[in-house]
Amino acid sequence: MTYSTNEMMTVAAARRLKNGSVCFVGIGLPSKAANLARLTSSPDVVLIYESGPIGAKPSVLPLSIGDGELAETADTVVPTGEIFRYWLQGGRIDVGFLGAAQVDRFGNINTTVVGDYHQPKVRLPGAGGAPEIAGSAKSVLIILKQSSRSFVDKLDFITSVGHGEGGDSRKRLGLPGAGPVGIITDLCIMEPEAGSHEFVVTALHPGVTREQVVAATGWAVRFADQIKVTAEPTEVELSALRDLEARTAAAHGQAPGEA
Repeated sequence: MTYSTNEMMTVAAARRLKNGSVCFVGIGLPSKAANLARLTSSPDVVLIYESGPIGAKPSVLPLSIGDGELAETADTVVPTGEIFRYWLQGGRIDVGFLGAAQVDRFGNINTTVVGDYHQPKVRLPGAGGAPEIAGSAKSVLIILKQSSRSFVDKLDFITSVGHGEGGDSRKRLGLPGAGPVGIITDLCIMEPEAGSHEFVVTALHPGVTREQVVAATGWAVRFADQIKVTAEPTEVELSALRDLEARTAAAHGQAPGEA
């Protein structure tokens, strides 16, 4: 089956979510990847959303954390405060799944502004629960499309801390957990280098060249000694993803492909 770069990105991200793990899910690309994992490789994953649903099993992708589909399909719903105090700060979240507008070489995220904070070129949706997720989850996965505008040498604003300034910066900040362990894009997969915690390319998606990744990265990106090629999406994965997107588009009155 033929597939798009966006589909490759979503499938690659879904594969990183282990079966049985407890995942705190962001809206948008993270939610799509996490629910694809639930429908394919990780049927027993526990999806938690900021508004309080635990074990959500939506048939369509939610428009927001307040989407009724999440509460209606969840095993239970608890107050938002309990999600953060008991589940997240209590060390019960295995994976935080986040998107970003900008990311840097150490996995720090910006979802606040592009440009000067006081006179921004673009004001973004903001932090939401992302800073707490990035700070307290046992590990973090980041998913976003790759370009020199989104993969920047210096963030315009640090909304959520990844590995700070690199090295032992995260430890010195007193943040628990491993921090970001993977950045999945439409071109490649990046993982933090041992010691420096700088993200380096460890896998290229099929047909993608090193030159394409370099051109789409705002810092002098480095490559691991051994580069893998991401396995192509299977027919099962693509069918599940496309069915999910089609159901979502129909439910939300969108044109096909907008989900």
